[in-house]
Amino acid sequence: MKLKNLVLLTTLAAVPAVPVVAQTSGQQTPTSTTSSNPGNTPQSKSPTNGGPTGDGPVTATKEDMDKARAEAAKNNNQPIPEPGDELKKDIKKGSEEDVNATGTRDIGGRGLGNWFSTDWEVRNGKSYAVEIERSSHLITDPVIVEYVNRVGQNIVKNSDAKVPFTIKVIDSDEINAMALPGGFFYVNSGLILAADNESELAGVMAHEIAHVCAHHAARQMTRLEYMQLSTVPLIFMGGYTAYGIYEASQLAIPLGFLKFSRNFEAEADYLGIQYAYRSGYDPQGLITMFEKLDALEKRKPGVLARAFSDHPQTPDRIDRSEQEIATILPARPDYLVTSSEFDDIKARLARIQNKRKVDGGKDGNKPTLRRTSASNNDPASTQDSGNSNDNRPVLNRRD
Repeated sequence: MKLKNLVLLTTLAAVPAVPVVAQTSGQQTPTSTTSSNPGNTPQSKSPTNGGPTGDGPVTATKEDMDKARAEAAKNNNQPIPEPGDELKKDIKKGSEEDVNATGTRDIGGRGLGNWFSTDWEVRNGKSYAVEIERSSHLITDPVIVEYVNRVGQNIVKNSDAKVPFTIKVIDSDEINAMALPGGFFYVNSGLILAADNESELAGVMAHEIAHVCAHHAARQMTRLEYMQLSTVPLIFMGGYTAYGIYEASQLAIPLGFLKFSRNFEAEADYLGIQYAYRSGYDPQGLITMFEKLDALEKRKPGVLARAFSDHPQTPDRIDRSEQEIATILPARPDYLVTSSEFDDIKARLARIQNKRKVDGGKDGNKPTLRRTSASNNDPASTQDSGNSNDNRPVLNRRD
């Protein structure tokens, strides 16, 4: 079977060295992560166009990010609910609502809704990973790679993952991340620079890890197979006319799949918040990050990678996420918001991207010509021939 449109968004997050912790008292909302207060915002670096496709992605400047933060805060001036505000008493053990069962649940496992094995997911995910790494430039700085991998592995450890994860960083200004089936995970540097604190990055990464944990790629492929099989009897009953209907139905599949994908996105929200929470992060980070990115995309369309912007955090999805935080996550005395290590990694990453910008130059793909001041025919000569006002070639008569 062909694997169509399999790449799913995904990201991984971090365990900080010197954490900044939001302590909770009663039902007060930590001000560092509410959408009404975009505090703890290290300066956003201005990414450069350098995408691997077309003319390069639309990139966000520091001014764009600042305006997006302000707009998100203006549109969402209500405090985000605290974990445990309206905690349910009747949570079924082992269900998706049971946070304490994380790691023992088999969400979207093989069955009628998922025809594909784990080996199939790993095999196909690996083949796509090879293509991604062939066409992308990876960050190889050991400090950055180790940090992102450590953050991601911490979330994977606190998730329902059934496969080991391989986590790498792509040097791209696009705000994007993708997790392939089988645990092949790529985080764009643009996403790291767009995050204002570690809990925001962790929230997005946890959301993307959830896609793999819930087998969304395999389940989506299974639904595609169901849709294709349902049209096969038409061929035998109606001849060429029915075959034409069958062919036309293939064109409608992507539109139908969009609805399924939105359901999967909502499930990834639901699970991702749980994974971030279990990893020690403030679960509000996912909501504040998506509110900010939604405002940024509205202000500057195209700044998010296409796969990332296809499933925005609509108001109903945000409401469901807030309800989840209040009803199924038990209260804790404190949550991890950010760390000094996160700020150091952002600064280090910004220096690498700035160096790429300087080295590449504005017209990095064009040749550079240098005019010499010497007027003789020796290109290595540095002597002035005396014709300082005329750099044209001089013809001398032979004796």
